[in-house]
Amino acid sequence: MATMIISGSRGTDDPTMATLPFMAAKTAKEQGHNVVLWLWNEAVTLGRKGTADHVKGVNLTPLKELLAAVQAAHIPIWVCGACAVARQIQETDLVSGATIKGMPDYIQAVTELDRNISF
Repeated sequence: MATMIISGSRGTDDPTMATLPFMAAKTAKEQGHNVVLWLWNEAVTLGRKGTADHVKGVNLTPLKELLAAVQAAHIPIWVCGACAVARQIQETDLVSGATIKGMPDYIQAVTELDRNISF
């Protein structure tokens, strides 16, 4: 079993790319891996309550369903703090299971975990 951080940088500006890190996190967890989902850049908007309801990539499962699966699997969702501030997103705006984390948390996870997958 591997431990990994899966990061996504795209948000509602690119629904297909926005969906892929959630798909990867769900799949990795189903395969028995320990996963952290890191949202940065525009992807932080996906951590805001209600945003995932309106995102559907080309021929992909709607993000709303993938987010629910990620939450049900208890996959931590880390939202980049600097990126959230820039988009006026506060901890109280976030979906269940999401927390605001800083770059030190991300760097520590990247150095300690087995894998780092980026979308």
